[in-house]
Amino acid sequence: MTSPSKTIKVNDIELVRINPSHAHVLAALHQDGFASPWTAQAFFDLLSKATVAGWIATKSEPIGFILIQTTAEESEILTLAVASSHRRCGFARKLVAQALSESRGNSVATLHLKVAEDNTAAIALYKAAGFAPSGHRPNYYARTSKAVDAILMAKSLSP
Repeated sequence: MTSPSKTIKVNDIELVRINPSHAHVLAALHQDGFASPWTAQAFFDLLSKATVAGWIATKSEPIGFILIQTTAEESEILTLAVASSHRRCGFARKLVAQALSESRGNSVATLHLKVAEDNTAAIALYKAAGFAPSGHRPNYYARTSKAVDAILMAKSLSP
């Protein structure tokens, strides 16, 4: 994850379906983006479930990933991470588009997510993708100084 973000174009990346063997790579990317990162074992356990799918964006190195879980007619974005050296270049937008496409292809009616209320970049990304606030969870995310609320967001995928 050492390449400057400006050298890789969004259209040049490959989206690879994630499987449990990617657990350590996902944990490293997650550690780069979250104060309380998930462990490789947590990713392995999630990816061992038939209801969980994800894609890793790569171009000679891992750039970012997204995980979704689908049950019945609903899906949820479980987590999305992009390496700090590649943020604000459109990779997260491409990953969200992939999750939306996959969910539509699986006849999912609604895609949900939770986002920290202090993560303005992620909120802007999700709003631009058509997500709207649908709820609120107080003190959901632990921070060193204080807990942060989660904003629940959803996007209808029904025609």
